[in-house]
Amino acid sequence: MKLSRKEVGKLGETLAAEYLKNNGLGIIEINYRCPCGEIDIIAQENDYIVFTEVRTKTGNLFGTPEESISQIKKKHLIETAYTYLDEKDKLESNWRIDFIAVELDHNSKPTRIEHYRDAVEG
Repeated sequence: MKLSRKEVGKLGETLAAEYLKNNGLGIIEINYRCPCGEIDIIAQENDYIVFTEVRTKTGNLFGTPEESISQIKKKHLIETAYTYLDEKDKLESNWRIDFIAVELDHNSKPTRIEHYRDAVEG
């Protein structure tokens, strides 16, 4: 059975969180929302807070996950990261915005998970 777009996104976020955990990052929060946007995963790596955008695709008909992130989305990610840091009194913290691309086959199994560190400059 084909997954809905929302289910594909949720599966991608779950796979990305597992990937981050398996690579030594601690998950702080998933699906943080504020008026200026949403961040899929907030994690901790050593002394860095890592804000992670996850894009999941089931085929390249409409481009790769990497091609799906717009300049406007990048701007919203930066604004949302600053909002989170301000709310948590962590404006002085080290932080970065990463990007994880997830590709699934027609059976919803991952064929590729690619992690880009410092993908968005804040």
